[in-house]
Amino acid sequence: MAAIYIETFGCQMNEADSQYIADRAAAAGYAVTANAAEASVVVLNTCTVRDNAEKRAYGRMAHLRALKRADPSVKLVVCGCLAEQDKDSLRSRAPYVDAVFGTRDLARFGDALASWRPGFDEDLTHSDERLVLDSLGGRPDCVGDPYASVRAFVTVQRGCSYYCTFCIVPHVRGHFDNRPLDDVLADCRRAIAGGARELTLVGQTVNAFTDPATGATFADLLESVHALSGLDRLTFLTSHPKDYTPRLAAAMGSLPKLNPRFHLPVQSGSDAVLRRMNRKYTAAQYRQKIALFRDACPGWALTTDLIVGFPGETEADFAATLELCDEVRFAQAFTFVYSPRRGTPAAHWEQIAPEVGSERLRRLSATIDRSVRAFHERKVGTTVRALVCGPSRKGRSKLAAKTTDNVTVIAAAGRLDEPALRERPWLDVRVERAFTWGCEGTVAAIAGRYDEPGLALEAPAIDLVTAR
Repeated sequence: MAAIYIETFGCQMNEADSQYIADRAAAAGYAVTANAAEASVVVLNTCTVRDNAEKRAYGRMAHLRALKRADPSVKLVVCGCLAEQDKDSLRSRAPYVDAVFGTRDLARFGDALASWRPGFDEDLTHSDERLVLDSLGGRPDCVGDPYASVRAFVTVQRGCSYYCTFCIVPHVRGHFDNRPLDDVLADCRRAIAGGARELTLVGQTVNAFTDPATGATFADLLESVHALSGLDRLTFLTSHPKDYTPRLAAAMGSLPKLNPRFHLPVQSGSDAVLRRMNRKYTAAQYRQKIALFRDACPGWALTTDLIVGFPGETEADFAATLELCDEVRFAQAFTFVYSPRRGTPAAHWEQIAPEVGSERLRRLSATIDRSVRAFHERKVGTTVRALVCGPSRKGRSKLAAKTTDNVTVIAAAGRLDEPALRERPWLDVRVERAFTWGCEGTVAAIAGRYDEPGLALEAPAIDLVTAR
């Protein structure tokens, strides 16, 4: 059987796109492999949100060229945001690439997979331009992970219409394109029927979702998905402060299956920088959103994105960001030095010196690390329920899992095999130590559902059958 290898860079939207590619490939008779050397089709699903991601993608293309040298029949395919951005120049820069499919061309890629397998019934893979949007729901969140079936992404929206001056997404993924609410619900039901215990609703600005037919809002969608039979937990990514409303806050606070964490990117604590970023809110308005959130959802984890070194950022602007972080005390933050992206307004402005941006990132990271460590330390001495991710890289006798507020826990476990963990994927972990990256402890019990009593383990063992 022909095989396909898919390597994904970037955000949850790319993860969802990769699973779409895997599904289309399976329909065309391909097996998905985790080894590029075994594949007849090798796919790089790329990101261009930062310059480093772009360089990594081109470097990886060059590295995979060796597979084509060894076997010229291997197809090397580039997809994703970089493919969309550089679709007119990528083949000249990397002439050994066989095909380039941008973010709006994935349906054509599905058809190409069939054409690369002569004799296969093309009717099984034919699609129109909207199939990519209409078929991206209910997919495991990573290809080749034996535990991926307990989690699923469901895409509710593609594209973005806000045009932040640093962001390439609207240029490579287009304007807001919301899926019909009924289609999203149908994909959620399929994912649950397929064994998913936790669903993540994804979109570039997911809380801006509006049902094209009825005008139903994202809060309405959350309530509808939450009511589905068989669902354990529900979460969503990524939100914009502009679209965080009292109605959404009330819905979040009233839905017990929602994971108690909320990602709300702020990017900067300076009004001057936020204006240049075209973020559509002030620092004071962001603080008001946080007050609304914490009133409706007390005890939840709050995470964010932050950029330092944006063009024109002064030391006073940066100090305002540090002040906001000290005040809000995020449970996690993804921090970046600004990276100019071709095709965006900010790329043409006068840039901050790299050493200044790097120094500010170090100071910001130290501030964030203190609040993250403090958040994790609150779990020491407690027992938390977490969804298994698989064997830990930290040792053969340990499992890795994620709490519902998205904290990584590494835990010593009893002798468990994969079927047992698929049947009972929720772990009760006694947390014994906290770090900046997460927590460590011991598995005390396993459960089949989030809300059922755990089955106690008789005793911890030193060997874990699931380890590889």
